[in-house]
Amino acid sequence: MDNHTTTINRRRFLSIAGIGAASAFLASCGVAGGDAEKAKKALQVCFAQPITDLDPLSANTTVDEPALMARRLIFDTLVRRQGDAYAPALAKSWTRPDPQTWVFELRDDVTFHDGSKLTADDVVASIKKAISKTTNLSALWGSVKSAEATSPTTVTIRTDGPLGTLLVNLTLLFIPPGKRLDDPEFFRKPIGSGPFRVDSFAPSSKLRLVKADKYWGEAAKSPAIDLPYIPETSTAITSLLTGDVDAFWPVPPDQVRDVAGKSGVKVERVPSYVYFLNWFNCSRKPFTDPRVRRAMWHAVDIESIVRDLYGESAKVMDAPIPSTVFGAAPQQPYAYDPARARQLLAEAGLAGGFTTSMMWFATSGPLISQLAQSMIASWAKVGIKVEAQQVEKATWLERLNKLDWDMDLQTNTVTTGDADFTLGRLYTSKANRMGYHNPALDELLAKARGSSEQAERKTLYAQACKTIWDDAVGIFPATITTAYAVRDTVRGFTPVPSNQPDLSTVLMGG
Repeated sequence: MDNHTTTINRRRFLSIAGIGAASAFLASCGVAGGDAEKAKKALQVCFAQPITDLDPLSANTTVDEPALMARRLIFDTLVRRQGDAYAPALAKSWTRPDPQTWVFELRDDVTFHDGSKLTADDVVASIKKAISKTTNLSALWGSVKSAEATSPTTVTIRTDGPLGTLLVNLTLLFIPPGKRLDDPEFFRKPIGSGPFRVDSFAPSSKLRLVKADKYWGEAAKSPAIDLPYIPETSTAITSLLTGDVDAFWPVPPDQVRDVAGKSGVKVERVPSYVYFLNWFNCSRKPFTDPRVRRAMWHAVDIESIVRDLYGESAKVMDAPIPSTVFGAAPQQPYAYDPARARQLLAEAGLAGGFTTSMMWFATSGPLISQLAQSMIASWAKVGIKVEAQQVEKATWLERLNKLDWDMDLQTNTVTTGDADFTLGRLYTSKANRMGYHNPALDELLAKARGSSEQAERKTLYAQACKTIWDDAVGIFPATITTAYAVRDTVRGFTPVPSNQPDLSTVLMGG
């Protein structure tokens, strides 16, 4: 029996054996058993990562895609992304009287879920908190000098220089009641002004949202949404196939074909803003030497690894950000060349190889452990011994922020679809996210962030892509094509590149 047949049979076994496990798990979440009929009125949505918190300014914001999706349902932002442009949300209009000043006029008909009115003071409080709080998004607000409520419905933002990226950054500024921002208890069951309110929340287990009684925009289609976290992928897929879950993503690449062939389920693949990266800690030897970093890349047959692991579910990258992102520019690939890798190591004084480590957390991305092991095996062939360090997500985040690692393998999402969110936020000397310092790159990124001319920004980001790529700050294996699996009873579900679809437009059909 060949390996393919063995794998398929195992999946079929899991599908059958998993029914009992899925029913038991969902019953514990209140999604099955005695509450089955009640739950069916609510949309049941399962994502491959847990929602750990609902604080809109959480340090985890950039790695918690399901939490970001939930926050967009609970809270509102001043503006929203609409294609390549920006649409009004809490701000009905805005002007830019000079390059360093933005004036936003707010809607006057917005209330929070507790009935209190949203005013300019709430917006200003969120902006000031974003400026003062150290998080993974701090770089977005570093150029904002002040925010002022110049009337109950007017907010004036001043920057310390031209900031062409302010609007795209504001799509990530969620507005809760300003007076509650310093209350940690508030975010256990927060209130916002979005189309849904929080009914209950058990971190890393389940979030239940119910339709807001009053909403200034288009009312949500579904009366409620349950977002349970199901740790075992096989259980989550079984729940989808039995109808206990209405939508699940991302479907692992090795299971897409099986899920797509099931009755009552449709699968749609979307090129995403999500990609794998393997950063080198450029402040730690031997990765302080770019020759070593380039050797690491030449030692790995990225094309074969990505093809064998992901098939059509991923695409080899040719830039440090996905091609779907504004500002991405293709670069010359690093050829798989073990001889060149050994030559570079010898030039760096490491002809005998060296020992290092790689860390990741299991739920960061599909088949990430297999990807890690494939890369580690390749490095071993040129004398580089890599210790595999699969850690819990909380440990990973703590070590990542402290630069307590040699190599970091993870997925990342360019949430805004704009290069500045990743290049301008992560690769500056001030950010110091991977111990890499390049004043020339800093200058490029600062100029791109300040420009409001998209053509100029695109040119500058192309130069930035080349610098990051040529310096081999990391290895960028693949961008992910997200597979969304949705029951055919679901209406209004639109897959998006960010992995964060708008669930307010979704409802159960017949």
